[in-house]
Amino acid sequence: MLRLSVVGAVLTAMASGNVSGGQLQQIQSQHYPGQAHQPTDLDPTTDPHRLEQQEEARSTERQKRLVADTDKLLALATDLKQQVDKTNKNILSVDVIKKADEIEKLAHSVKERMKG
Repeated sequence: MLRLSVVGAVLTAMASGNVSGGQLQQIQSQHYPGQAHQPTDLDPTTDPHRLEQQEEARSTERQKRLVADTDKLLALATDLKQQVDKTNKNILSVDVIKKADEIEKLAHSVKERMKG
């Protein structure tokens, strides 16, 4: 009803010559509460196909990161094993402890990403 009133007022004003073409476009582009949006007003990010593509890209990127991190975990664990093999029961290197801590943090990060 409000929209009909606005359109009527615009047409009346145009007939009397009080509204220019630019003003008409400005009046037509205004949105009022409860007014339905025109198809041209839709946000392109709400396009289902585009959202699906974005989700697919995020999923692919997530998988790449998981593969890279698990490869790094394997390399760190292998290195840790070699370092531990070089030590004896009386000597524990600070580097071995740091490496184990790094592995723990990376493993936790991978686990959390796999959950979500």
